[in-house]
Amino acid sequence: MHPRPHHPSTSPHSSPGAPSGPAPQPGADVHSRASAPRLPLVEELHGHAVADPYRWLEDADSPETLHWQQIQDELWLQHAAGLSNRFRFRTRIKNLSAVGSTTAPLWRGDRCFVLRQEPAQEHPVLFVDDVPLLDPQQLDPTGSTNLDSWQPSPDGSLVAYQLSSGGTEQARLFVLDVATGNLVDGPIDGCRYSPVAWLPDGESFYYVRFRHVLRHRLGSADDLQVLPGEASYGLELSADGRWLTISAVRGSGNDLWLADLSKDEPPAVIQKDVDAITLLSVGPDGRLYVVTTRDAPTGRICIGDPEEPLVWHDFVPADPEAPLSSLAVLDKVVLVGRTRRALGEIVVHDLVTGRRLGEVELPGAGSVGSLTSRPEGGYEAWFSYTDSVTPAAIFKYDASTARTTRWSDPPGAIGELDAETQELEYRSADGTVLRMLVIAKPGRSGPRPAILYGYGGFGQSLTPTYSAFALAWVEAGGVFVTANLRGGGEGGEDWHRAGTLGGKQKVFDDYIAAAEFLIAEGWTSTDRLALCGESNGGLLVGAAVTQRPELFAAAVCSAPLLDMVRYELSGLGANWVPEFGSASDPVAFEHLLSYSPYHRVVPGVKYPAVLFTVFGGDTRVDPLHARKMCAALQYATDSDRPIVFRLDQTSGHGPRPASTSIALAADILAFLSTHTTPPTTSSGDHPTPAQHGSPGEVGSFGWAGL
Repeated sequence: MHPRPHHPSTSPHSSPGAPSGPAPQPGADVHSRASAPRLPLVEELHGHAVADPYRWLEDADSPETLHWQQIQDELWLQHAAGLSNRFRFRTRIKNLSAVGSTTAPLWRGDRCFVLRQEPAQEHPVLFVDDVPLLDPQQLDPTGSTNLDSWQPSPDGSLVAYQLSSGGTEQARLFVLDVATGNLVDGPIDGCRYSPVAWLPDGESFYYVRFRHVLRHRLGSADDLQVLPGEASYGLELSADGRWLTISAVRGSGNDLWLADLSKDEPPAVIQKDVDAITLLSVGPDGRLYVVTTRDAPTGRICIGDPEEPLVWHDFVPADPEAPLSSLAVLDKVVLVGRTRRALGEIVVHDLVTGRRLGEVELPGAGSVGSLTSRPEGGYEAWFSYTDSVTPAAIFKYDASTARTTRWSDPPGAIGELDAETQELEYRSADGTVLRMLVIAKPGRSGPRPAILYGYGGFGQSLTPTYSAFALAWVEAGGVFVTANLRGGGEGGEDWHRAGTLGGKQKVFDDYIAAAEFLIAEGWTSTDRLALCGESNGGLLVGAAVTQRPELFAAAVCSAPLLDMVRYELSGLGANWVPEFGSASDPVAFEHLLSYSPYHRVVPGVKYPAVLFTVFGGDTRVDPLHARKMCAALQYATDSDRPIVFRLDQTSGHGPRPASTSIALAADILAFLSTHTTPPTTSSGDHPTPAQHGSPGEVGSFGWAGL
């Protein structure tokens, strides 16, 4: 933890005393039972008197907080019981999400590894050559265990995999023999989403444990430390096992090392303290491939010789309109994935010259997943494709014929969907042109209940994806809108940075401008417009609700960051200083306090209906943010619209069982439909949501951005 000299206490759950007697609150009677005691706690921070009346709610285990939570549980259950379409939504989302999922293949030797989830399964299952290898549900019938990550050895005979439980993402690493199913090594704790780089002999690998890069030999308890210092590290090993690339996130860029494992030498520094994101990889052709935003905010590709890793020359120049997303090196061509206007494309370049040869044919205008190919090269590459009405399927591109063919379909099927999409442009308060994707039933007009979804942070792009959550809402007569905001990755690194640090308010302005546009263009109205966001998107929703409460009828704030004065003191908050700034810095503090939703709640304001959804196993964003904000809104609101709090104690910030995700999404849509003049449906309609995207991705009710 870095020092925070201007915080009177560095404990995330410190409290100057037990709360005494509930203070009167100006909200409607519906919130009287939930009225929480307010502490007279005011701190002097950088010349500002900062009130924090609900500091005591930071301690999840205190008797006072547990009592508060019990009241919230009762209020939510009481409110949920009155959501008349709750179970209809749940039924429909289950049907719409029954397509299941599958991933692009990962080849090791002659073995093919994929993740596949059947419609009735709670979690994806790891298959090898169409045979189930690792099924989290078999390992733990309760459904609380997740397969967080996995990496086969070079010949595919072993798999290193990581399991966590209860949504905590605090994984332990194991090694499995693929042929026998026997456990070879593990458990090794402290491996949260650790990259694993196997050596060719299959006896050792490099990995990250407790934020340190180590070399591990199977069966040995004595790991060798490779680099000093803690960081968020990435690892990659060349197919021949000679070159190890190490990257470490540092501020808004990253540091890089390259190790020649044929020599007994420490890794060589390639990039340090440079304000750019750079990735290195030694391809199957032996060349060094460098993907960097240095002097190219949307990313350019350079090549060099790993023997002289500081000497690069341009290979594929940056496209200012299309950020790079993936790269695959084949025998005679290089495939480059890009995102243009939030839509995926794959461009074919000559392996020798980098000259553009053409594009890979895609099924439509949608999202393209990361490219995969055989480690040794070859002519084939695989990728996923999805759009707003098309479940993700896997396609194969054959460079020898320049043909794209469908390689694998999701295991389930759905009928024809009555929905269409439109990409619209709008302007933010400062004139910046932005885009949104609108999904609605064709042929309908006039104001309708609408959900405005956004994220706007960490360089994460929101691209079209099949979403049972969105489609269930649209089937019920609503409009689902995804806004591309500054802070995301749709326009490259400059676009991302425009919405960070002192520019964070621009993200909120973009979101509010999207709401105003939808109202002005007749898509919806203030009494029918709802907000929805998760994690960093929860901060977005909190900011919009507190800055323009009159614009919205309802909001869902899921796993949110809301107390931006103290966000660094809990969860993974200290890692996000490059995105938000630190409250210990007087300049950054001014920005943080200016938009911190918890500190902008004002008594006597008519706030919209708000549902907070939080998770007891969340180790990224502590639920304390939502507790404090919920208490503040319940005290302050002068509206009869409810402020309620839904706690799922057994889940976390990331992936969760399918049935849990379906129940959560159904509750969200039922809440929003009730408080936005519900869409009128016939008895044959089943308005029901499912996950927005796949677990663990932005827009999925399983968050990756934070």
